[in-house]
Amino acid sequence: MTSKTSVPREKASEINRGRHEYNCSVCLHAQREEIERDFVNWVSPATTAKQYKLANRASVYRHAHAFSLFAKRQRNVRAALEKIIERAGEVEVTAPAVVAAVQAYSKINAAGQWVDRSEHVNLNELFERMTMQELEAYAQSGTLPAWFTATVGATASDSQKE
Repeated sequence: MTSKTSVPREKASEINRGRHEYNCSVCLHAQREEIERDFVNWVSPATTAKQYKLANRASVYRHAHAFSLFAKRQRNVRAALEKIIERAGEVEVTAPAVVAAVQAYSKINAAGQWVDRSEHVNLNELFERMTMQELEAYAQSGTLPAWFTATVGATASDSQKE
């Protein structure tokens, strides 16, 4: 429910920027850039409001809406995951929670996009590329050519080496 003076959510994109900047405690703050950076880096708006002596966390949220900082913050989800991972040794968390955070972190690129990495290697095609000498060396000693392991990556036997 909105009061008569509040801006409905669907009208948030039509905010008068000049009026906002004139009345906004974040816009008028000497450390505006730091406040915006903290928001984008997932620092709690309540913590930010307290640290920079703003009225309340709503001030930070209003400013973030007016300047479309939520989109930047969402693309920067890695920062939030970094905080979870960094604190893993300081608080009681379950191992699966830490593993899930690390796994999620590894799948998010610098632009904040989720990237599922998968590789499919057709071993038949790689064996067909081998010369007769390379095939004989493989048959006699199990030795693969250097280009083969560089193409495929680590093999099961590589992970067994000490």
